[in-house]
Amino acid sequence: MSPVKTYDPCPPRTVAFLGLGVMGHPMAGHLARAGHRVTVFNRTAAKALAWAAEYGGASAPTPREAAAGADFVFCCVGNDDDLRAVALGEMGAFAGMQPGAVFVDHTTASATVARELYAAAAVRNLSFVDAPVSGGQAGAVNGALTVMCGGDAAAFDAMQPVAMAFSRAVTLLGASGAGQLAKMVNQTAVAGMVQALAEAIAFGTRAGLPMKAVLDVIGKGAAQSWQMDNRGPTMIEGKFDFGFAVDWMRKDLGLVLDEARRNGARVPVTALVDQFYADVQAAGGRRWDTSSLITRL
Repeated sequence: MSPVKTYDPCPPRTVAFLGLGVMGHPMAGHLARAGHRVTVFNRTAAKALAWAAEYGGASAPTPREAAAGADFVFCCVGNDDDLRAVALGEMGAFAGMQPGAVFVDHTTASATVARELYAAAAVRNLSFVDAPVSGGQAGAVNGALTVMCGGDAAAFDAMQPVAMAFSRAVTLLGASGAGQLAKMVNQTAVAGMVQALAEAIAFGTRAGLPMKAVLDVIGKGAAQSWQMDNRGPTMIEGKFDFGFAVDWMRKDLGLVLDEARRNGARVPVTALVDQFYADVQAAGGRRWDTSSLITRL
């Protein structure tokens, strides 16, 4: 159960949520608790039924049926192919959405698929907003995600008050694909920070320093970061059975590297850290938290 959250006033809307993983389940829950009428779909139907029993919403056997009559269809699935599977085709959400409805995708996917689905939605008189999130599972549970959006201003303005049910900030950053590109910026920064923090802790440990005390001191200065505050102590303790999985980070960094090849950006540190994460995978850490980079050291 998520903690108590105070929801901003927003007229109740009819919404669908597709994908009830570690992020989608609490996000959909916040929509229901904020007073919206929520119908959910999940590839494993038992999860959708369990969500409906917990939150008092409804479940549907296909994305198309979940989306029927919805003002907004929110989605949080695994990758580009998963996104296409729930949006397109005879049983996809687009086939069930009413003209004027908005599809809001919270999947971390490519900018290419965002633009593809934006165009496919427009043909049907629908709107598509790419809206990847940052904040991890804790942010989803607490209703405190940061949402980076790309798309048309009118569609964004319509969805933003509804998305605030599970967010602390929802920001439009440009045309279709801009949200996904911003998420790539986020992941590039995170990967570098986690590697730097891992090296710092490993160095301090080898030097015989009391690292919890060291992090407490330097965390009050210029070295402070979310990663240091939230992952530094668990890195020292060797705890990695939680949080954002290495497999997911490698998927995200793959998107960064693909986009960099297209736009000519130089990302040598990101490419190196991606290979470090491959080492962690090979050592059995596919589902460990991304802070497990320190295990290499």
